[in-house]
Amino acid sequence: MKKATLILAALFIATNIFCQDTNWPAWRGTNSDGVAPSGNPPTSWSETSNVKWVVDLPGKGHSTPVIWGNTIFVTSAADREQTPSSQVNSPLQFVIMAFDKNSGKELWKKVLAEEKPTEGSTHNDNSWASNSPVTDGKHVYAYFGSRGLYCLDMQGNLVWSRNFGQMETRMNFGEGSSPALYKDKIAVQWDDQADSKIIVVDANTGKDVWVKKRDEPTSWTSPIIVEYAGKAQLITAGTNKVISYDLSNGDIIWQANGLTENVIPHPAYGDGAVYLLSGYRGNSVVAVDLSKAKGNIDGTDAIMWKLSKNAPYVPSPALYDGKLYYLFGNAGKLTCADAKTGEIYYEGQNLPDMGSAYPSPVVAAGNIYFLGSTGTCHVVKSGTNFQITSTNKLDDNFSASPVVSGNAIFLRGFNKLYCISR
Repeated sequence: MKKATLILAALFIATNIFCQDTNWPAWRGTNSDGVAPSGNPPTSWSETSNVKWVVDLPGKGHSTPVIWGNTIFVTSAADREQTPSSQVNSPLQFVIMAFDKNSGKELWKKVLAEEKPTEGSTHNDNSWASNSPVTDGKHVYAYFGSRGLYCLDMQGNLVWSRNFGQMETRMNFGEGSSPALYKDKIAVQWDDQADSKIIVVDANTGKDVWVKKRDEPTSWTSPIIVEYAGKAQLITAGTNKVISYDLSNGDIIWQANGLTENVIPHPAYGDGAVYLLSGYRGNSVVAVDLSKAKGNIDGTDAIMWKLSKNAPYVPSPALYDGKLYYLFGNAGKLTCADAKTGEIYYEGQNLPDMGSAYPSPVVAAGNIYFLGSTGTCHVVKSGTNFQITSTNKLDDNFSASPVVSGNAIFLRGFNKLYCISR
């Protein structure tokens, strides 16, 4: 009996670890670095090869799916009559859908809001559902910016909702920041032209924990929450300042000079360092050593290194095996840098026929997947030497980033959700 109990306990632990490794709970993965630690999806596919399933999606959204267990969650904005464009003349339905990860079967669908956006238009390359959801396996949180933050249980029942007001973005470019979740707190970075702030709410109730005003113009970047030296830091990139807040109370732990205008890329974290990038009307790539970061860190050795070239505009970096991989602007021009020193291993390497490189790269089994808006996806071997191992093409267009779970990679297009699997 004792032996059987031990075997069952071992199986339970192994299963739990496997499930954790195959979850993709936020749009940049479990560790906010774009890496699937145990993922091993195919490196080659087409519309007729290695596609396990494909489903049509209602409306349009550039949000990235998230995965917990056998469920994949997707948000979208759907017009009752047609796929919504950047100009809207009728109410949109803001929806979250749950699909079985293995079959593509729709498990449930929930309309969370139905309204005509008061701003009337967004950037032609944006969508009305560009903020990605996040989940902890107990709840899934769907965020639509000015349309609200919604907490649902895993069966699609609404637990609570919040409306933070109407965001006023630069030149009506629309919205795109996604929330960050850590234990019992969820953080929203609300950077706009009128009332920038950080909002941290209780993940179980939706009630404010704290709110801090910010002196920032519009950004589309998302906050990152890092536990370091026993304290959870909420780190935000910005045009005027990079700021780390104490997640528990909003006190500033450290800050530094800001990046460029229109900050979009998500920060990355690994081995005690955070990496912040921005590439609109300038180039900023900054590495911060958290062991030395306290107060104003400008001009101190807390800044590990800086680069002022080849920074990305929209896509976020991938951090893997001590190397930082990132694209230049929105183009398929790849740089690989040493994460500790900033030494450039290669730069400007061409990934052709990607169109706009809006999706962010993901890493699995030593391969880096770079998806472009045209449906072209280049798979690059990780390491100090540039090598494209395969190039793949699907018929849809893409702005959402790939996600990886186990032996599958999921690609959310303008019209379809693809499961590419071994």
